[in-house]
Amino acid sequence: MEADALAVPGAGNSGHPTGAPLGNEPVGDLGLAGDHAAIWSYDFEAETLSWLPGLENLLGGAGLTEAVIEARLADLVAPLTSGTRTSPPWREFELEQSIRNPAGEIRWIRLRARTIGDGTLSSGLLGIATDVTDVRENRQALEDLTDRYRLLVELSPDAVCVHEAGVVTYVNRAAVTALGASSTAELIGRPIMDLVADESLPALLDRIASLHRQGASTDPTDAVMLRLDGTKYLVQSISVRTTWEGRPAFQVIMRDISAQKAAEATLRYQAALISHVSDAIIATSGTGMVTSWNPAAENVYGWTAGEAIGGTVSDLVGAPLDPEAVLRKGGVLQTTHRHRNGSTLAIRISAAEMNDGFVLVCADETARRRAERRYSTVVASLDEGVVVIGPGGLIESANPAACRIFGVDHDDLIGIPCVTLELYDDQGRLPPARMPSVVTRRTRVTQTGLVLRLRRPDGGDVWISLTSRLLTPEDPSAMAVVTSFTDITERRAIGERLAHEATHDPLTELANRTLVLDSLAEALSGSGRAELTTLLFIDLDKFKVINDSLGHSVGDKVLRIAGERLRRGIGENDLVGRLGGDEFVVVTAEITEPDEIKALAGQLREALTEPITVNGRQLHIDASIGIVTAANDDTRTAEDLLRDADVAMYQAKTLGRARYEFFDVELRERMQRRLRMEQDLRDALQNEELWTAYQPVVDIESGEMVAVEALLRWKHPAHGTISPAEFIPLAEESDLINLIGKYVLRTTTREIAKRREQLGIDLNLKVNLSARQLDDPHLVPTVQDAMKTTGLPPHALTLEVTESALMRDQAAAAEVLTSLRDLGVSLAIDDFGTGYSSLAQLQRLPLDTLKIDRTFVTGIAESRDAAAIVKSIIAMAHAVDLIVVAEGVEDEEQLTVLRELNCDQAQGFHLGRPVPPDELFGAAE
Repeated sequence: MEADALAVPGAGNSGHPTGAPLGNEPVGDLGLAGDHAAIWSYDFEAETLSWLPGLENLLGGAGLTEAVIEARLADLVAPLTSGTRTSPPWREFELEQSIRNPAGEIRWIRLRARTIGDGTLSSGLLGIATDVTDVRENRQALEDLTDRYRLLVELSPDAVCVHEAGVVTYVNRAAVTALGASSTAELIGRPIMDLVADESLPALLDRIASLHRQGASTDPTDAVMLRLDGTKYLVQSISVRTTWEGRPAFQVIMRDISAQKAAEATLRYQAALISHVSDAIIATSGTGMVTSWNPAAENVYGWTAGEAIGGTVSDLVGAPLDPEAVLRKGGVLQTTHRHRNGSTLAIRISAAEMNDGFVLVCADETARRRAERRYSTVVASLDEGVVVIGPGGLIESANPAACRIFGVDHDDLIGIPCVTLELYDDQGRLPPARMPSVVTRRTRVTQTGLVLRLRRPDGGDVWISLTSRLLTPEDPSAMAVVTSFTDITERRAIGERLAHEATHDPLTELANRTLVLDSLAEALSGSGRAELTTLLFIDLDKFKVINDSLGHSVGDKVLRIAGERLRRGIGENDLVGRLGGDEFVVVTAEITEPDEIKALAGQLREALTEPITVNGRQLHIDASIGIVTAANDDTRTAEDLLRDADVAMYQAKTLGRARYEFFDVELRERMQRRLRMEQDLRDALQNEELWTAYQPVVDIESGEMVAVEALLRWKHPAHGTISPAEFIPLAEESDLINLIGKYVLRTTTREIAKRREQLGIDLNLKVNLSARQLDDPHLVPTVQDAMKTTGLPPHALTLEVTESALMRDQAAAAEVLTSLRDLGVSLAIDDFGTGYSSLAQLQRLPLDTLKIDRTFVTGIAESRDAAAIVKSIIAMAHAVDLIVVAEGVEDEEQLTVLRELNCDQAQGFHLGRPVPPDELFGAAE
């Protein structure tokens, strides 16, 4: 085996040097070791061994002969002499061999040798033999110690881990288990911080930072560790500064103290229970001396713990108390004790042996027993019947009210089986298995508010409201039942009458809105739901005329007759109801086909249209019917169906009355959006969501902007920009158009007056008026006030009215326009060509401008007919001195044609889109 030692051959077997003398250099290289080392050599050619004095001491003592020394040396170096012959000079070898000395001891000799010679061939070995027995034993002892330490660490019940530079380098078996790993490989190489809960990290870092020297350790400290699955557990840990493979590291020893902490918490909990329990807990010695007296005992008996401990228990409780006697009687005893002040206490004692004494639990039942006596008195005076039924089903007690309600004497009631009482529900007499007390005993569930009919021995019936519950529900083994009940016979009769009145229309005796919704909801729910449920919403046509002209008494008779006809026209299982006024509904689940539903609606209409004779007068009514159907997978509620049917009925009235219409979702969405938009439009004025855009009106000949048309815009906070085509008609159909019109007039006249002054331009403002505004008596004063307030000259304002609005009532329109013209403003007819007016009719109105509708302008460049029509309109308008404005100019070709046709002005996207004023004129100063 090669090593760092050197060997040179050279000494004879006489112990004196032979062959080449031993030089200082090779001997020095081999490193002599004094009395524990001796030099030897071996000649490869002569195969002879030589050695220097001192070798005999290594091989067994001074008394050995040369032959013995040579033989022993030859055995020791045999592996070297046989295996190094072919090695080149100056190769080094090392070997350790054991020998037994004359005393029988095993000694270990380390042989270090070097091949010597000239050139490339070795001539022999030069070596040194050293006794390393002590070194080897020390090393073995150290290895044994290391193995024992490693085994102790590995098998330690405490988790041990080593981390270097924050990374785990070693964990024992306990650590693998504690940290929830399946092997060490899951932990080695992990950051130690991954295994420590966040709340414990700062303290851990501080403890590590405090360890400045090798072997320094921290005091035991509680820490929260993290298992690999993320769960936490509590340990007591100690950190030690150490080395790992020559590098600084830290060893952490962790002991799981979760169970210890839990045990400590349990002890504290038990101590707290004893301190806070309401029962007196007393510990005594075998002779009856008190050794423990809890706070409850102080409250019950009036003696403090300091006064009681060391005293005799019988003296302290005011009565003889022998724990052994209590144990002989079963461990529990009802008795009487006395308070320190002499008052009597009703006590229930529980006794148990403990070490050399006893533990007594004394429950003060004085208040409970007093309450029981009072309870018995109260129960006896109740108007409510109370019966206690034993585990066997026999009646054990009954108060006087129970005997009165049952119509039975007390003695005749006690001891009879409860199942002999005749109780009935809606399905008939209750069988024994369904008696309330039997159900309560079997299920341990309280039966509350059961309404039952009781047959008395005299044959009369009594309605009772009954509740049945366990007498002691906290005791699982107790099966006694207490049943209480109230005579509700009279109340039920009144309730039935009130219930009928609450669910029926007093005029027609039909179901009212509440009953209709309840019945409809029941039809829409449950596993037995019909394949199709149909609701018909019926509104009487012409009824208002009858009611207003002939009076409410006649109207009431008509409603009763209409209700009766509807009732006769439906099936046995169908429902007809009156919602109020002249509105009726029919609910049916008997028909499923659309044709059948249509047939039913037709039959009901036919029944209603038959003449009605009231007070000798023959009257006629009809009906508008809205129909909605709900399949068995429909999720709508009863209210939803009623609402949808109402929507369909409204549609039927809108389309001409005396008809029926089926509901569709699009219809509801349109109406809902309309209602929401109307409300939002009301809020838009206050919330400043409405704003005005301005579109240029250009002189065709010069190309200059001569006017702007004010166009209202709505920026809805939720829906974004709302089209004027949607909200303007909505405003016109309500009272909002007049408010919006005033707002537009006020804001636009102010804006244009300001721009005219700032820019020094003669610019005309065009504002649209709706048909509803022409009917507004405040229109003329509003226009006058706007010009006066803003300073806009009257000639700079043009009010535009649509052709259809002017033709609706020409006389009224002419009167309003004349009043406006008297203010000095200009007037224009808008959208000309879309109505039925003629220039001859328009000549009678005080107009200044005619605007050709965009539908004629759109095809003017491609269609010769369209160009001819526009040419005719322009010619006729010029004939009566009207300025002509073309709307909707989209490209240069259209503008060129209009110029050729001598049109005066134009507007459209080609000439300018509607934009905010700052974008059109520039930012205001």
